[in-house]
Amino acid sequence: MNTLPAYSGARISGCWNLRSDGSGGGGEGSGLDRLLPTMSTGLSPRKRTTSQCKSEPPLLRTSKRTIYTAGRPPWYNEHGAQSKEAFVIGLCGGSASGKTTVARKIIEALDVPWVVLLSMDSFYKVLSEEEQILAAGNNYNFDHPDAFDFGLLTHTLRKLKLGKSVKIPVYDFTTHGRQKEWKTVYGASVVIFEGIMSFADKELLQLQDMKIFVDTDSDIRLVRRLRRDITERGREIEGVIKQYNKYVKPAFEQYIEPTMRLADIVVPRGGHNMVAIDLIVQHVHSQLEERELSVRAALASAHQAQPLPQTLSVLESTPQVRGMHTIIRNKETSRDEFIFYSKRLMRLLIERALSFLPSQSHTVQTPQGEDYEGRSFDGKRVTGVSILRAGETMEPALRAVCKDVRIGKILIQTNQDTGEPELHYLRLPKDIGEDHVILMDCTVSTGAAAMMAVRVLLDHDVQEDKILLVSLLMAEMGVHSVAYAFPQVQIITTAVDKEVNDLFHIIPGIGNFGDRYFGTDAPPDWSDEETDEPSY
Repeated sequence: MNTLPAYSGARISGCWNLRSDGSGGGGEGSGLDRLLPTMSTGLSPRKRTTSQCKSEPPLLRTSKRTIYTAGRPPWYNEHGAQSKEAFVIGLCGGSASGKTTVARKIIEALDVPWVVLLSMDSFYKVLSEEEQILAAGNNYNFDHPDAFDFGLLTHTLRKLKLGKSVKIPVYDFTTHGRQKEWKTVYGASVVIFEGIMSFADKELLQLQDMKIFVDTDSDIRLVRRLRRDITERGREIEGVIKQYNKYVKPAFEQYIEPTMRLADIVVPRGGHNMVAIDLIVQHVHSQLEERELSVRAALASAHQAQPLPQTLSVLESTPQVRGMHTIIRNKETSRDEFIFYSKRLMRLLIERALSFLPSQSHTVQTPQGEDYEGRSFDGKRVTGVSILRAGETMEPALRAVCKDVRIGKILIQTNQDTGEPELHYLRLPKDIGEDHVILMDCTVSTGAAAMMAVRVLLDHDVQEDKILLVSLLMAEMGVHSVAYAFPQVQIITTAVDKEVNDLFHIIPGIGNFGDRYFGTDAPPDWSDEETDEPSY
């Protein structure tokens, strides 16, 4: 590797602010006792960093679910296209420099949901038998660029930045291999990417919006590494020092320290430097504010006064269907009758939706020994996904006609301050990208929540033409919004009403479906996009 120019910068308020012209001067700390932070005996020792999705503190945990009390705002425009990339913060520094501590301090200070911590430790290459023998004798260099799978790492970070769902390997430092089960991470508004080689690859650098170098005295890093390897990994002090002198120290001097010049900010003293962390957090907040989108307002004024799309299928308005609508639309209808006739309509709606699934010729033999030319499903699986909570009422109808169907759930709520939909929770079946998906919501008004749910499915690699959106009642505005953004999504409903008023109520409408079904009271300013179980 070519020698990089020496670093020079200006120290401002407890951090290094690198100048593009390379000018400026800097001071140097001296004295291990002064630099080494006071260690609290109440703190647990640092464990090996793993990639994770950090969303605390704005979340609510139950026995089965984790629901974000601060949701993820739209990351796409009214056309349904990705328009807001995740903000990627790159953290680089030597081994045991405190990168993970800085990352966690930033997450804590940001106080925003949907923050992903991605660690290079997850992307070590799988060692061969010969390399494993070398590693067991402290003779394998884990601090060299060749030890990392940069191809997989770059691919993963790029997908995260684009808002896609990714699978992250779980590296086993005992066997020096990857575990069978990989972690699934999705929904990053901010990605904090940390590792000793974070700045060592040109493609990785291009993906990082902000680059931070954690500068910690080498003596402190050695003390931390000794403490970690001896107490957590049961290694002998001689082996740790041997590996440090043979691999860690030379790698830092050759590959890591020279990349300091690429950083936007250099943070001395790691996670204890709150002045630097506060400056970083202020900048990230300003960047997130600039990227805010307003989708609902755009939907209210777009694509209207156009003919209904060909992808829309409305259940035939037979006397039976019309009669059931009369009952459930009537404000005087009792809750028991409302539930009964809603379930009847849901069953008809799901049966209608299944007719849009691909089929193929299938010949069977009858008990009389004769061939019957029939049809069978031409796909891998059918999965249902409900938009909570109203969409959840359609699950029994789907289960009644699709044996062993898998069910996923998405919770989307309206932000009462911005009026925008926000993603709070999702649980999708494994490998949903291979399935035909029936997306269920009871009412669709502006289409904002339905669009967000479709976008979530696309981000999990579900093909657009394999998504069927089913709803008991839709407004024309919602139909146009979904069809314009996602022209290959099939839309199936029992009725389409023409208007949406200023409060986003469907007119003439059905009322707040979730409250009528579950027997809860709607707030005075309710809309068909319910605030506690929104249905856009």
